[in-house]
Amino acid sequence: MTSKTAPALERFFMHVDGKDHEAVEGGWLETKNPYTGKPWARIPRATAADVDLAVRAAHEAFTAGPWSRMSASDRGVLMFRLADLIAANAERLADLEVRDNGKLRVEMLGQMKYLPRWFQYYGGLADKIEGHVTPIDKANMFHYVAYEPLGVVGAITPWNSPLLLTVWKLAPALAAGNTVVVKPSEFASVSMLELAKLFTQAGFPPGVVNVVTGLGQEAGEPLVEHPLVARIAFTGGNAGGRRIYEAAARQFKRVSLELGGKSPNIVFADADIEAAVKGVISGIFAASGQTCMAGSRLLVQASIHDRFLDRLVERMRQARLGDPNDPETDIGPVATEQQLAKVLDYIEIARRDGARCVLGGERSARSGCTQGWFVEPTIFAGVTNGMRIAREEVFGPLLSVLSFETEEEAVALANDTPFGLAAGVWTSDLGRAMTLPKKLKAGTVWVNAYRVVSYLAPFGGFKESGIGRENGQAAIMEYLEPKSVFINAKPAIANPFTLQ
Repeated sequence: MTSKTAPALERFFMHVDGKDHEAVEGGWLETKNPYTGKPWARIPRATAADVDLAVRAAHEAFTAGPWSRMSASDRGVLMFRLADLIAANAERLADLEVRDNGKLRVEMLGQMKYLPRWFQYYGGLADKIEGHVTPIDKANMFHYVAYEPLGVVGAITPWNSPLLLTVWKLAPALAAGNTVVVKPSEFASVSMLELAKLFTQAGFPPGVVNVVTGLGQEAGEPLVEHPLVARIAFTGGNAGGRRIYEAAARQFKRVSLELGGKSPNIVFADADIEAAVKGVISGIFAASGQTCMAGSRLLVQASIHDRFLDRLVERMRQARLGDPNDPETDIGPVATEQQLAKVLDYIEIARRDGARCVLGGERSARSGCTQGWFVEPTIFAGVTNGMRIAREEVFGPLLSVLSFETEEEAVALANDTPFGLAAGVWTSDLGRAMTLPKKLKAGTVWVNAYRVVSYLAPFGGFKESGIGRENGQAAIMEYLEPKSVFINAKPAIANPFTLQ
Protein backbone atom coordinates (compact mmCIF):
# COMPACT_ATOMS: atom_id res chain seq x y z
CA MET A 1 0.00 0.00 0.00
CA THR A 2 1.43 3.35 -1.02
CA SER A 3 0.61 6.60 0.72
CA LYS A 4 -0.26 9.71 -1.19
CA THR A 5 1.65 12.81 -0.22
CA ALA A 6 0.80 16.36 -1.11
CA PRO A 7 3.01 17.84 -3.82
CA ALA A 8 5.85 19.97 -2.55
CA LEU A 9 5.14 23.67 -2.64
CA GLU A 10 7.26 25.85 -4.90
CA ARG A 11 9.55 28.19 -3.00
CA PHE A 12 10.25 31.75 -4.07
CA PHE A 13 12.78 34.13 -2.59
CA MET A 14 12.92 37.82 -1.85
CA HIS A 15 15.20 40.03 -3.92
CA VAL A 16 17.56 42.21 -1.88
CA ASP A 17 20.69 43.93 -3.20
CA GLY A 18 20.56 41.90 -6.39
CA LYS A 19 20.46 38.50 -4.65
CA ASP A 20 17.94 35.89 -3.50
CA HIS A 21 17.10 36.41 0.14
CA GLU A 22 15.31 34.29 2.73
CA ALA A 23 13.72 35.90 5.76
CA VAL A 24 16.23 36.70 8.50
CA GLU A 25 14.01 34.93 11.05
CA GLY A 26 13.42 32.01 8.70
CA GLY A 27 9.64 32.40 8.41
CA TRP A 28 7.54 31.41 5.41
CA LEU A 29 3.99 32.09 4.23
CA GLU A 30 1.82 29.89 2.05
CA THR A 31 0.14 31.38 -0.99
CA LYS A 32 -3.08 29.72 -2.15
CA ASN A 33 -4.64 29.19 -5.57
CA PRO A 34 -8.12 30.79 -5.53
CA TYR A 35 -9.42 28.28 -8.06
CA THR A 36 -8.59 25.26 -5.89
CA GLY A 37 -8.42 26.90 -2.47
CA LYS A 38 -5.17 25.01 -1.87
CA PRO A 39 -1.63 26.27 -1.23
CA TRP A 40 0.77 26.02 -4.14
CA ALA A 41 3.80 28.11 -3.16
CA ARG A 42 5.76 29.49 -0.23
CA ILE A 43 7.16 32.99 0.12
CA PRO A 44 9.46 34.43 2.80
CA ARG A 45 7.83 36.08 5.81
CA ALA A 46 9.85 39.25 6.15
CA THR A 47 10.21 41.27 9.32
CA ALA A 48 11.70 44.67 10.11
CA ALA A 49 15.22 43.21 9.84
CA ASP A 50 14.64 42.20 6.21
CA VAL A 51 13.08 45.56 5.40
CA ASP A 52 16.08 47.32 6.89
CA LEU A 53 18.48 45.30 4.70
CA ALA A 54 16.44 46.12 1.60
CA VAL A 55 16.12 49.83 2.37
CA ARG A 56 19.81 50.16 3.16
CA ALA A 57 20.68 48.42 -0.09
CA ALA A 58 18.41 50.83 -1.97
CA HIS A 59 19.89 53.81 -0.14
CA GLU A 60 23.44 52.69 -0.93
CA ALA A 61 22.53 52.23 -4.59
CA PHE A 62 20.99 55.69 -4.69
CA THR A 63 23.82 57.53 -2.95
CA ALA A 64 26.99 55.67 -3.86
CA GLY A 65 26.41 52.82 -6.31
CA PRO A 66 26.64 52.78 -10.11
CA TRP A 67 23.00 53.89 -10.35
CA SER A 68 23.87 57.18 -8.65
CA ARG A 69 26.40 57.97 -11.39
CA MET A 70 24.41 56.67 -14.32
CA SER A 71 23.15 59.15 -16.89
CA ALA A 72 19.44 59.47 -17.51
CA SER A 73 19.95 58.11 -21.04
CA ASP A 74 21.66 55.02 -19.67
CA ARG A 75 18.81 54.46 -17.21
CA GLY A 76 16.49 54.58 -20.19
CA VAL A 77 18.55 51.94 -22.02
CA LEU A 78 18.18 49.57 -19.06
CA MET A 79 14.43 50.15 -19.00
CA PHE A 80 14.12 49.32 -22.69
CA ARG A 81 16.15 46.16 -22.09
CA LEU A 82 13.82 45.23 -19.24
CA ALA A 83 10.79 45.79 -21.48
CA ASP A 84 12.16 43.22 -23.93
CA LEU A 85 12.69 40.69 -21.15
CA ILE A 86 9.15 41.16 -19.83
CA ALA A 87 7.77 40.58 -23.32
CA ALA A 88 9.82 37.39 -23.63
CA ASN A 89 8.59 36.16 -20.23
CA ALA A 90 4.95 37.25 -20.50
CA GLU A 91 3.57 33.70 -20.52
CA ARG A 92 5.43 32.72 -17.34
CA LEU A 93 4.42 35.91 -15.51
CA ALA A 94 0.77 35.48 -16.53
CA ASP A 95 0.73 31.88 -15.30
CA LEU A 96 2.02 32.97 -11.90
CA GLU A 97 -0.54 35.77 -11.57
CA VAL A 98 -3.42 33.41 -12.38
CA ARG A 99 -2.27 30.90 -9.79
CA ASP A 100 -1.88 33.64 -7.19
CA ASN A 101 -5.02 35.74 -7.66
CA GLY A 102 -7.42 33.69 -9.80
CA LYS A 103 -7.96 36.24 -12.55
CA LEU A 104 -8.63 35.07 -16.09
CA ARG A 105 -5.49 34.06 -17.90
CA VAL A 106 -6.60 35.90 -21.01
CA GLU A 107 -6.66 39.15 -19.01
CA MET A 108 -3.42 38.48 -17.17
CA LEU A 109 -1.58 37.60 -20.37
CA GLY A 110 -2.93 40.76 -21.96
CA GLN A 111 -1.60 42.78 -19.03
CA MET A 112 1.80 41.12 -19.18
CA LYS A 113 2.11 41.83 -22.91
CA TYR A 114 1.15 45.46 -22.25
CA LEU A 115 3.58 45.98 -19.33
CA PRO A 116 6.63 46.61 -21.56
CA ARG A 117 4.98 49.80 -22.80
CA TRP A 118 5.39 51.40 -19.35
CA PHE A 119 9.12 50.80 -19.32
CA GLN A 120 9.45 51.90 -22.95
CA TYR A 121 7.48 55.08 -22.30
CA TYR A 122 9.27 56.06 -19.10
CA GLY A 123 12.59 54.82 -20.45
CA GLY A 124 12.15 57.32 -23.26
CA LEU A 125 11.08 60.00 -20.82
CA ALA A 126 14.06 59.51 -18.48
CA ASP A 127 16.33 61.96 -20.34
CA LYS A 128 13.52 64.40 -21.14
CA ILE A 129 13.29 65.71 -17.57
CA GLU A 130 14.42 69.22 -18.25
CA GLY A 131 14.83 72.10 -15.85
CA HIS A 132 14.49 75.70 -16.93
CA VAL A 133 16.04 79.13 -16.54
CA THR A 134 13.80 81.85 -15.17
CA PRO A 135 13.98 85.55 -16.09
CA ILE A 136 14.65 86.44 -12.47
CA ASP A 137 13.86 89.99 -11.35
CA LYS A 138 17.12 90.46 -9.45
CA ALA A 139 20.10 92.35 -10.85
CA ASN A 140 23.21 90.25 -11.49
CA MET A 141 21.40 87.05 -10.52
CA PHE A 142 21.19 83.91 -12.64
CA HIS A 143 18.42 81.51 -11.63
CA TYR A 144 17.44 78.03 -12.76
CA VAL A 145 15.18 75.17 -11.63
CA ALA A 146 16.44 71.57 -11.62
CA TYR A 147 14.48 68.39 -10.90
CA GLU A 148 16.10 65.75 -8.72
CA PRO A 149 15.06 62.25 -7.61
CA LEU A 150 13.80 61.82 -4.06
CA GLY A 151 15.77 58.76 -2.97
CA VAL A 152 14.37 55.45 -1.76
CA VAL A 153 10.74 54.82 -2.71
CA GLY A 154 8.67 52.29 -0.79
CA ALA A 155 5.98 50.74 -3.01
CA ILE A 156 3.18 48.82 -1.29
CA THR A 157 0.97 47.05 -3.80
CA PRO A 158 -2.27 44.99 -3.85
CA TRP A 159 -3.29 41.50 -4.90
CA ASN A 160 -5.80 42.24 -7.65
CA SER A 161 -3.40 43.21 -10.48
CA PRO A 162 -0.03 42.75 -8.78
CA LEU A 163 2.43 43.50 -11.57
CA LEU A 164 0.40 46.09 -13.45
CA LEU A 165 -0.17 48.24 -10.39
CA THR A 166 3.42 47.81 -9.23
CA VAL A 167 4.82 48.79 -12.62
CA TRP A 168 2.70 51.95 -12.50
CA LYS A 169 5.00 52.94 -9.62
CA LEU A 170 8.27 51.32 -10.64
CA ALA A 171 8.58 52.74 -14.14
CA PRO A 172 8.29 56.47 -13.33
CA ALA A 173 10.24 56.11 -10.07
CA LEU A 174 13.20 54.49 -11.85
CA ALA A 175 13.07 56.84 -14.82
CA ALA A 176 13.37 59.74 -12.36
CA GLY A 177 16.48 58.15 -10.83
CA ASN A 178 15.10 56.79 -7.57
CA THR A 179 15.64 53.33 -6.09
CA VAL A 180 12.75 51.18 -4.90
CA VAL A 181 11.74 48.66 -2.25
CA VAL A 182 8.52 46.83 -3.16
CA LYS A 183 6.29 45.15 -0.58
CA PRO A 184 3.65 43.24 -2.56
CA SER A 185 0.50 41.81 -1.03
CA GLU A 186 1.13 38.63 0.91
CA PHE A 187 -1.70 37.07 -1.11
CA ALA A 188 -0.04 37.67 -4.50
CA SER A 189 3.71 38.18 -4.29
CA VAL A 190 5.07 35.52 -6.58
CA SER A 191 4.89 37.35 -9.90
CA MET A 192 6.78 40.33 -8.43
CA LEU A 193 9.49 38.02 -7.11
CA GLU A 194 9.82 36.58 -10.61
CA LEU A 195 9.89 40.04 -12.20
CA ALA A 196 12.69 41.07 -9.83
CA LYS A 197 14.98 38.51 -11.49
CA LEU A 198 14.47 40.27 -14.82
CA PHE A 199 15.85 43.53 -13.42
CA THR A 200 19.11 41.75 -12.71
CA GLN A 201 19.13 40.16 -16.16
CA ALA A 202 18.54 43.57 -17.72
CA GLY A 203 21.65 44.93 -16.01
CA PHE A 204 20.16 47.08 -13.24
CA PRO A 205 22.80 47.50 -10.51
CA PRO A 206 22.27 45.71 -7.19
CA GLY A 207 19.99 47.52 -4.76
CA VAL A 208 18.08 49.54 -7.34
CA VAL A 209 14.99 47.32 -7.12
CA ASN A 210 14.38 45.20 -4.00
CA VAL A 211 11.38 43.06 -3.07
CA VAL A 212 10.39 42.01 0.45
CA THR A 213 7.36 39.81 1.10
CA GLY A 214 5.29 39.44 4.21
CA LEU A 215 2.44 40.77 6.28
CA GLY A 216 1.45 44.40 6.55
CA GLN A 217 2.29 44.82 10.23
CA GLU A 218 5.54 42.87 10.00
CA ALA A 219 6.92 44.22 6.71
CA GLY A 220 4.71 47.01 5.40
CA GLU A 221 4.74 49.15 8.51
CA PRO A 222 8.55 48.99 8.94
CA LEU A 223 8.90 50.06 5.30
CA VAL A 224 6.63 53.08 5.79
CA GLU A 225 8.38 54.07 9.01
CA HIS A 226 11.98 53.51 7.91
CA PRO A 227 13.86 56.83 8.14
CA LEU A 228 15.76 56.23 4.87
CA VAL A 229 12.56 55.90 2.83
CA ALA A 230 11.73 59.24 1.21
CA ARG A 231 8.43 58.40 -0.42
CA ILE A 232 5.60 55.87 -0.14
CA ALA A 233 3.50 54.81 -3.14
CA PHE A 234 0.48 52.75 -2.07
CA THR A 235 -2.40 51.07 -3.84
CA GLY A 236 -5.04 49.38 -1.70
CA GLY A 237 -8.01 49.91 0.55
CA ASN A 238 -8.91 53.11 2.34
CA ALA A 239 -8.28 51.77 5.84
CA GLY A 240 -4.72 50.78 4.92
CA GLY A 241 -4.19 54.04 3.04
CA ARG A 242 -5.26 56.06 6.05
CA ARG A 243 -2.81 54.24 8.33
CA ILE A 244 0.02 54.75 5.86
CA TYR A 245 -0.80 58.44 5.42
CA GLU A 246 -0.79 58.98 9.18
CA ALA A 247 2.49 57.09 9.68
CA ALA A 248 4.20 58.86 6.77
CA ALA A 249 3.07 62.25 8.06
CA ARG A 250 5.05 61.77 11.25
CA GLN A 251 8.25 61.94 9.18
CA PHE A 252 6.87 64.29 6.51
CA LYS A 253 7.36 61.69 3.79
CA ARG A 254 6.00 62.22 0.31
CA VAL A 255 2.98 59.98 -0.31
CA SER A 256 0.74 58.90 -3.15
CA LEU A 257 -2.37 56.85 -2.41
CA GLU A 258 -4.48 55.08 -5.01
CA LEU A 259 -7.45 53.92 -2.98
CA GLY A 260 -10.99 52.65 -3.37
CA GLY A 261 -14.00 53.64 -5.35
CA LYS A 262 -17.75 53.33 -5.68
CA SER A 263 -17.81 54.40 -9.28
CA PRO A 264 -21.05 55.20 -11.14
CA ASN A 265 -21.79 53.80 -14.58
CA ILE A 266 -24.54 56.06 -15.97
CA VAL A 267 -26.78 54.84 -18.79
CA PHE A 268 -29.04 57.38 -20.53
CA ALA A 269 -32.12 56.48 -22.56
CA ASP A 270 -30.42 57.49 -25.81
CA ALA A 271 -27.49 55.09 -25.30
CA ASP A 272 -26.68 52.12 -27.51
CA ILE A 273 -28.25 49.52 -25.21
CA GLU A 274 -26.18 46.53 -26.27
CA ALA A 275 -22.92 48.47 -26.03
CA ALA A 276 -23.92 49.80 -22.61
CA VAL A 277 -24.80 46.32 -21.33
CA LYS A 278 -21.38 45.08 -22.37
CA GLY A 279 -19.76 48.12 -20.78
CA VAL A 280 -21.58 47.55 -17.50
CA ILE A 281 -20.51 43.91 -17.50
CA SER A 282 -16.91 44.91 -18.17
CA GLY A 283 -17.08 47.51 -15.45
CA ILE A 284 -18.18 45.24 -12.61
CA PHE A 285 -18.07 41.55 -13.52
CA ALA A 286 -14.75 41.45 -15.36
CA ALA A 287 -12.03 40.50 -12.86
CA SER A 288 -14.88 39.40 -10.55
CA GLY A 289 -15.38 43.02 -9.55
CA GLN A 290 -11.92 43.19 -8.00
CA THR A 291 -10.74 46.47 -9.46
CA CYS A 292 -10.56 49.83 -7.73
CA MET A 293 -12.24 51.40 -10.75
CA ALA A 294 -15.14 48.92 -10.79
CA GLY A 295 -18.42 50.42 -11.98
CA SER A 296 -20.23 49.06 -8.95
CA ARG A 297 -23.14 51.55 -9.06
CA LEU A 298 -25.29 51.34 -12.19
CA LEU A 299 -27.45 54.42 -12.73
CA VAL A 300 -30.12 53.83 -15.40
CA GLN A 301 -32.57 56.40 -16.74
CA ALA A 302 -36.07 55.47 -15.58
CA SER A 303 -37.61 55.22 -19.06
CA ILE A 304 -35.34 52.29 -19.97
CA HIS A 305 -34.62 50.94 -16.49
CA ASP A 306 -36.67 47.74 -16.64
CA ARG A 307 -35.75 46.88 -20.21
CA PHE A 308 -32.06 47.50 -19.58
CA LEU A 309 -32.06 45.50 -16.35
CA ASP A 310 -33.81 42.56 -18.02
CA ARG A 311 -31.23 42.52 -20.82
CA LEU A 312 -28.35 42.76 -18.33
CA VAL A 313 -29.69 39.88 -16.23
CA GLU A 314 -30.32 37.79 -19.35
CA ARG A 315 -26.76 38.34 -20.54
CA MET A 316 -25.24 37.58 -17.14
CA ARG A 317 -27.20 34.33 -16.81
CA GLN A 318 -25.10 33.12 -19.74
CA ALA A 319 -21.80 33.97 -18.05
CA ARG A 320 -19.52 31.00 -17.47
CA LEU A 321 -17.75 30.60 -14.14
CA GLY A 322 -14.82 28.25 -13.84
CA ASP A 323 -11.13 27.61 -14.33
CA PRO A 324 -9.42 30.97 -15.03
CA ASN A 325 -6.99 29.15 -17.35
CA ASP A 326 -9.85 27.98 -19.56
CA PRO A 327 -10.32 30.46 -22.45
CA GLU A 328 -14.07 29.75 -22.34
CA THR A 329 -14.37 31.05 -18.76
CA ASP A 330 -15.96 34.48 -18.31
CA ILE A 331 -15.62 34.90 -14.54
CA GLY A 332 -13.04 33.42 -12.18
CA PRO A 333 -12.97 33.19 -8.40
CA VAL A 334 -12.39 36.04 -6.00
CA ALA A 335 -8.77 36.18 -4.96
CA THR A 336 -8.82 35.33 -1.25
CA GLU A 337 -10.91 33.44 1.25
CA GLN A 338 -11.27 36.63 3.28
CA GLN A 339 -12.63 38.46 0.24
CA LEU A 340 -15.13 35.68 -0.38
CA ALA A 341 -16.48 36.09 3.16
CA LYS A 342 -16.62 39.88 2.75
CA VAL A 343 -18.64 39.70 -0.47
CA LEU A 344 -21.10 37.20 1.02
CA ASP A 345 -21.52 39.47 4.05
CA TYR A 346 -22.39 42.43 1.82
CA ILE A 347 -24.98 40.34 0.00
CA GLU A 348 -26.74 39.73 3.31
CA ILE A 349 -26.40 43.40 4.25
CA ALA A 350 -28.08 44.37 0.97
CA ARG A 351 -30.99 42.03 1.65
CA ARG A 352 -31.44 43.41 5.16
CA ASP A 353 -31.39 46.97 3.81
CA GLY A 354 -34.27 46.15 1.46
CA ALA A 355 -32.52 45.80 -1.91
CA ARG A 356 -34.01 43.26 -4.31
CA CYS A 357 -31.70 40.50 -5.55
CA VAL A 358 -32.45 39.82 -9.23
CA LEU A 359 -29.41 37.66 -9.97
CA GLY A 360 -27.02 35.51 -7.96
CA GLY A 361 -26.73 36.36 -4.31
CA GLU A 362 -24.84 33.27 -3.13
CA ARG A 363 -21.65 31.29 -3.21
CA SER A 364 -21.45 29.37 -6.48
CA ALA A 365 -22.54 25.73 -6.48
CA ARG A 366 -21.76 25.23 -10.15
CA SER A 367 -19.78 22.20 -11.22
CA GLY A 368 -16.06 22.93 -11.00
CA CYS A 369 -16.56 25.97 -8.75
CA THR A 370 -17.26 24.46 -5.34
CA GLN A 371 -13.63 23.84 -4.42
CA GLY A 372 -12.56 27.45 -4.98
CA TRP A 373 -13.67 30.91 -3.88
CA PHE A 374 -16.49 31.58 -6.33
CA VAL A 375 -19.40 33.99 -5.88
CA GLU A 376 -22.26 34.03 -8.34
CA PRO A 377 -22.41 37.35 -10.22
CA THR A 378 -24.93 39.31 -8.18
CA ILE A 379 -27.24 42.19 -9.12
CA PHE A 380 -29.40 44.12 -6.66
CA ALA A 381 -32.20 46.36 -7.94
CA GLY A 382 -34.27 48.86 -5.98
CA VAL A 383 -31.11 50.26 -4.42
CA THR A 384 -31.11 53.73 -2.92
CA ASN A 385 -27.94 55.78 -2.58
CA GLY A 386 -28.09 55.61 1.21
CA MET A 387 -27.74 51.83 1.34
CA ARG A 388 -24.38 50.42 2.34
CA ILE A 389 -23.94 48.56 -0.95
CA ALA A 390 -24.25 51.92 -2.70
CA ARG A 391 -21.75 53.68 -0.44
CA GLU A 392 -19.10 51.14 0.61
CA GLU A 393 -16.59 49.38 -1.62
CA VAL A 394 -17.35 45.66 -1.83
CA PHE A 395 -14.58 44.67 -4.26
CA GLY A 396 -16.45 41.74 -5.71
CA PRO A 397 -19.00 40.76 -8.40
CA LEU A 398 -21.86 42.72 -6.84
CA LEU A 399 -23.73 45.43 -8.77
CA SER A 400 -26.11 47.99 -7.26
CA VAL A 401 -28.75 49.35 -9.65
CA LEU A 402 -30.33 52.78 -9.13
CA SER A 403 -32.81 54.72 -11.25
CA PHE A 404 -32.84 58.41 -12.23
CA GLU A 405 -35.12 60.70 -14.21
CA THR A 406 -33.02 63.65 -15.36
CA GLU A 407 -29.39 64.40 -16.12
CA GLU A 408 -29.23 66.67 -13.08
CA GLU A 409 -30.45 63.84 -10.85
CA ALA A 410 -27.90 61.46 -12.39
CA VAL A 411 -25.05 63.86 -11.66
CA ALA A 412 -26.26 64.40 -8.09
CA LEU A 413 -26.47 60.64 -7.46
CA ALA A 414 -23.10 60.00 -9.10
CA ASN A 415 -21.34 62.62 -6.98
CA ASP A 416 -23.09 61.67 -3.75
CA THR A 417 -20.29 59.42 -2.54
CA PRO A 418 -17.14 59.81 -0.46
CA PHE A 419 -15.19 58.37 -3.39
CA GLY A 420 -14.20 59.87 -6.73
CA LEU A 421 -12.06 57.46 -8.68
CA ALA A 422 -13.93 56.84 -11.93
CA ALA A 423 -17.23 57.19 -13.77
CA GLY A 424 -18.80 55.96 -16.98
CA VAL A 425 -21.34 57.70 -19.23
CA TRP A 426 -23.35 55.97 -21.95
CA THR A 427 -25.10 58.30 -24.39
CA SER A 428 -25.45 59.11 -28.09
CA ASP A 429 -25.86 62.82 -27.34
CA LEU A 430 -22.63 64.54 -28.38
CA GLY A 431 -23.35 67.61 -26.28
CA ARG A 432 -23.85 65.48 -23.17
CA ALA A 433 -20.70 63.50 -23.97
CA MET A 434 -18.71 66.74 -24.06
CA THR A 435 -20.21 68.51 -21.04
CA LEU A 436 -21.06 65.81 -18.52
CA PRO A 437 -17.48 64.72 -17.66
CA LYS A 438 -16.79 68.17 -16.20
CA LYS A 439 -19.74 67.77 -13.83
CA LEU A 440 -18.62 64.40 -12.48
CA LYS A 441 -16.24 64.47 -9.52
CA ALA A 442 -13.98 61.63 -10.62
CA GLY A 443 -10.36 61.30 -11.66
CA THR A 444 -11.22 59.31 -14.80
CA VAL A 445 -14.40 59.56 -16.87
CA TRP A 446 -15.14 57.21 -19.76
CA VAL A 447 -17.80 58.04 -22.34
CA ASN A 448 -19.24 55.01 -24.15
CA ALA A 449 -16.41 52.92 -22.70
CA TYR A 450 -15.30 51.59 -19.33
CA ARG A 451 -12.17 50.21 -17.66
CA VAL A 452 -9.70 51.57 -20.21
CA VAL A 453 -6.21 52.51 -19.00
CA SER A 454 -3.01 53.64 -20.71
CA TYR A 455 0.55 54.44 -19.72
CA LEU A 456 -0.09 57.82 -21.37
CA ALA A 457 -3.14 58.75 -19.30
CA PRO A 458 -2.89 60.00 -15.69
CA PHE A 459 -4.89 57.87 -13.24
CA GLY A 460 -5.96 58.70 -9.71
CA GLY A 461 -8.89 59.81 -7.61
CA PHE A 462 -10.76 62.71 -6.15
CA LYS A 463 -11.90 62.85 -2.52
CA GLU A 464 -11.29 59.62 -0.56
CA SER A 465 -10.14 57.77 -3.67
CA GLY A 466 -6.61 58.97 -3.21
CA ILE A 467 -3.80 61.47 -3.55
CA GLY A 468 -1.49 61.91 -6.52
CA ARG A 469 -1.48 60.48 -10.04
CA GLU A 470 -0.02 57.46 -11.75
CA ASN A 471 0.77 57.08 -15.48
CA GLY A 472 1.49 59.78 -18.02
CA GLN A 473 3.95 62.62 -17.55
CA ALA A 474 2.17 63.58 -14.33
CA ALA A 475 3.47 60.41 -12.67
CA ILE A 476 7.16 61.09 -13.13
CA MET A 477 6.78 64.45 -11.41
CA GLU A 478 5.52 62.59 -8.33
CA TYR A 479 9.03 61.13 -7.98
CA LEU A 480 11.02 64.36 -8.42
CA GLU A 481 11.78 67.39 -6.28
CA PRO A 482 12.23 70.82 -7.90
CA LYS A 483 15.35 72.65 -6.75
CA SER A 484 15.71 76.41 -7.12
CA VAL A 485 19.29 77.66 -7.70
CA PHE A 486 20.43 81.31 -7.55
CA ILE A 487 23.91 82.31 -8.79
CA ASN A 488 25.16 85.81 -8.03
CA ALA A 489 27.27 86.95 -10.97
CA LYS A 490 28.62 89.92 -8.98
CA PRO A 491 28.74 88.93 -5.32
CA ALA A 492 28.20 92.26 -3.65
CA ILE A 493 25.54 92.53 -0.92
CA ALA A 494 24.31 96.04 -0.20
CA ASN A 495 22.76 95.32 3.20
CA PRO A 496 23.27 91.89 4.78
CA PHE A 497 20.41 92.47 7.22
CA THR A 498 17.64 92.70 4.60
CA LEU A 499 16.08 90.30 2.12
CA GLN A 500 17.76 90.93 -1.21
